Amino acid sequence: MSRSVLSLPPWITHALRAQRGPVPWAAVGRGALAAGPVLVAGMAVGRTALGVLAAIGAMLAGINDRPGSRRASVKRLGVPALAGAVGLVVGTAAGERVPPLALTLLLTGLGLLAGCASAVGPVASAAGTQVLVAAALGAGMPLPEPGWARALAFLAGAAWLLALRLALPTPGALAGDFRFDGERAAVADVYDAIAGLLDAVGTADARTRRFALTAALDHAQDALTGPRLRRWASSAAERRLHTQYAAALPLAEAATALAWAGDPVPARAAEGPRRLAAAVRAHTPTGPLPAPSRDAPGLRALDDALLHAAHTFDRDGGHRDLHTRRRTVRGLLHTAFGPGGREYGLRVALSFGAGAGIAQALHHAHWYGQHAHWYWMPATAVFLVKPDLGPLVSRVLCRAAGTVLGALLFAAFAAVLPRPGGLVALVAVCGALVPVATRHFAAQTAVVTVLVLALVMVGGEPQASVSRIAETLLACLIVLIAGHLPLPGRRGGQVRARLAAAGDAAGAYLRHVLDGAGNPGRPGGSYGSGRRDGPDDRATRWTLRREAYRALAEARSAIALAAAELPALARHSAGTDEVAVLLERLVDTTTACAVHLDDTGRLTPHLTERLADVLDELAARGEGVGDEVPRSHPALPRSARPSAGTPSHSTRIHTGA
Repeated sequence: MSRSVLSLPPWITHALRAQRGPVPWAAVGRGALAAGPVLVAGMAVGRTALGVLAAIGAMLAGINDRPGSRRASVKRLGVPALAGAVGLVVGTAAGERVPPLALTLLLTGLGLLAGCASAVGPVASAAGTQVLVAAALGAGMPLPEPGWARALAFLAGAAWLLALRLALPTPGALAGDFRFDGERAAVADVYDAIAGLLDAVGTADARTRRFALTAALDHAQDALTGPRLRRWASSAAERRLHTQYAAALPLAEAATALAWAGDPVPARAAEGPRRLAAAVRAHTPTGPLPAPSRDAPGLRALDDALLHAAHTFDRDGGHRDLHTRRRTVRGLLHTAFGPGGREYGLRVALSFGAGAGIAQALHHAHWYGQHAHWYWMPATAVFLVKPDLGPLVSRVLCRAAGTVLGALLFAAFAAVLPRPGGLVALVAVCGALVPVATRHFAAQTAVVTVLVLALVMVGGEPQASVSRIAETLLACLIVLIAGHLPLPGRRGGQVRARLAAAGDAAGAYLRHVLDGAGNPGRPGGSYGSGRRDGPDDRATRWTLRREAYRALAEARSAIALAAAELPALARHSAGTDEVAVLLERLVDTTTACAVHLDDTGRLTPHLTERLADVLDELAARGEGVGDEVPRSHPALPRSARPSAGTPSHSTRIHTGA
């Protein structure tokens, strides 16, 4: 049986794969207290329609309610909710005043803008989804309330769930400060990931463990970034947590350099980071740390970083630098309207616009009876076109299966449950199931289908399971066609855009590390000393290093997603995985160079040769990846070049993909 499953094509195996992990009981509790109560509140004041919209706002916020810190949840839940409120106002105004053809064109243009903006990042993608879904609801769900009242109701539902997220305790809050449960766990996970990488040095698992370390650092940065929960939140506990995060960065750098070298390290090397992880998680002092081992540059760097952590770990040193840089408006616009953003925006516009146009035509033709709402098809198309949820065919299969299952389940429930009490209870149960169902798109679709059909029936719409199945299948067909249509420009733009960003970040990191390496200062044998300007230079280096590894992780995710598409789509990104591996080697080698330069002030011939080799391999690929990565030898300091007479020009790194 396992062999037959493994032999299936990727687009099928992805549809069968589900995330695993413990049940998020805190999120389940919030889900149970979100959509159901706001619906009851609307019914109690005689505004059932507004209660339905508030419940939909809570439901969409629940889909975005993922594990993480409280402060990160403010942006992750709040920004998409605000975008959804804007979409409701726009959709309501357009649906009331604009004829069908012009409305279709307007929604298509909105889809183009939202799709391009979705390329900026996960929060922007969620905001793009909600603005389009809410616009479809506003235009296709005629209600007596004005647009501003609908938007306020929608925001109230999302705000209620966000208030629950900020106020209710979670399991991690039992240790230490109540406010820092997610942050504390994220920082502790970084130290555990460092220990895991050190355990795997010299083994085949080292690359996977390095990926896990990157993911842990990314999550910790996100967890610590966000609005303060109080005006005076810069407390000793918060400053100490930032100091503990900062202390992990030199440890991560040293562990990466040791993994790059591949020489086995003493077993006790991982014990120090592991004890630091336990101290962060339990909010206790570090206690004794293992004895040092200093017979290699990487081990000396690890020991220095461990001593620095022991010295600063329990202090509220005031570290506020999370080693991230604010993205400029120009950079955001370049990401949104570059090749990747344009390609995705066009497909969103085609799918959303076609769904809205066909839904209106079928609605006015009364093909499914006298149902007053036509929002289902365009809203379904929005979720289907989202690459965040998996490969295209996998999304279509899961959406179709989940809708059929959810519609059939709801038809059975509607036949036996009392109204409206039974339907309200069904809404509350489905709200509780949403955090668990997000592990698989088909399960999430089934739960959301039951929830939305129950809400619509509470609002006065007759049972519509059959028509929703038909509309979902039509939306699946629309998105499949839009996803395979040839568009202007080269296909696979999103993958190439992520890879180009990774190349630029790797080049910036490389240039910074090698800048001035030809004129070394005194060797550094302890933390904060070395050939450069001390802590400020290290902070810049760690910022660039974090950007390089984060960009690589995003590129790997995009490449893996593209590889699981149908062959007609997957072939457009063929070979990009090889470029990603080369860029990983470049960043890992650059990290090893940084550690060695800190230790001795100069590069060894072995490091120079390895660096030149990977740069030459990248230069031989044949198609642009990043503007900032130089050709091999000019990036190296003159004293460290492997041969004399190397040209001093630099070119763009290329790939044959």
